[in-house]
Amino acid sequence: MVKLKRILLVEDNANDAELTLEALAEHNLANGVDVVRDGAEALDYLYQRGKYSEYEPGNLAVILLDLKLPKVDGLEVLSAIKADEKLRFIPVVVLTSSREERDVVESYRLGVNAYVVKPVNFSEFITAVKEIGAFWAIVNEPPPMSSRGLNK
Repeated sequence: MVKLKRILLVEDNANDAELTLEALAEHNLANGVDVVRDGAEALDYLYQRGKYSEYEPGNLAVILLDLKLPKVDGLEVLSAIKADEKLRFIPVVVLTSSREERDVVESYRLGVNAYVVKPVNFSEFITAVKEIGAFWAIVNEPPPMSSRGLNK
């Protein structure tokens, strides 16, 4: 039996996190979703530190990353992911309210796989997240080295 890859949601806004989880569930994605609330927690999750030291996240289908995060901002998290040989092949989708050109340019410079501005309209937000989840968790074919897991 094939174990489904998980989705990591890095989002400090509780309402946006809840809407994202709702949208993914509405699309009937069977992938598990782990939610972390700031950039430092995201890095702890990815590097299995602190409260995640015993946790085995397994393979990730995608990381949905907000940019405006407390403690460590999203661009720093993205930079760390893409600079790490074990993590760089995990797809990262920036899901943010920022339309600032410098954020878009810097995200792509650092290697983001997609940059999505959160729609303000509720139904548009739900639709956008459903489409993101379906593409990265179901449609996308990751490179073979991304299926080796985080610990190998």
